[in-house]
Amino acid sequence: MSGEVVLRDMLNRAARRLPTWVIYVLGALPGPWAFYQGLTGGLGVEPISALEHALGLYALQFLIAGLAISPLRRFAGINLIRFRRALGLLAFYYVTLHLLVWLLLDVQVLARVWADIIKRPYISIGMVAFLLLLPLALTSNSLSIRKLGPRWRSLHRAVYVAVLLASVHFVMVRKGLQLEPLIYLGLVGVLLLLRLAPRRRVRVA
Repeated sequence: MSGEVVLRDMLNRAARRLPTWVIYVLGALPGPWAFYQGLTGGLGVEPISALEHALGLYALQFLIAGLAISPLRRFAGINLIRFRRALGLLAFYYVTLHLLVWLLLDVQVLARVWADIIKRPYISIGMVAFLLLLPLALTSNSLSIRKLGPRWRSLHRAVYVAVLLASVHFVMVRKGLQLEPLIYLGLVGVLLLLRLAPRRRVRVA
């Protein structure tokens, strides 16, 4: 048995033993910590802007982690499928916090919110991504899966568009084509393209 197979089987056994609530708890902790840093001066001279950025980045990272689960299973035989719901809900948790910080702490004035959504393309794109994720979060439960049947899978394919829009939003927020958002956009592009690649048969332990 090769080292690659041994490592893969070890990862799959560890994943089977890990309770999903651990992912929820550990995944949710950076949010309160970011707020604490903002309140105590740990986010620099522009804490609201830094808090928005941190929460939005966490959301994008969890979206990408969820997007990576299928390619990992298809091409490496690493089965983390049981954590996909948790990753998706954590992504929505951070998207919601990101939006609330923008609404309540940054903009504050309702009339200006609508003006910014219409006027600024990067905000428009971010709002579309949020609206796409909203029904996915609301139907990420066993009852919805049973009720919607095959339509549930079709509905949840909207996550591909949402994560692409979220990464474009990140590029546009960080003006001047900075390297970090381009790396995230490139990673999203690669993960989406991998879904079109021919299937490789890998035994999943």
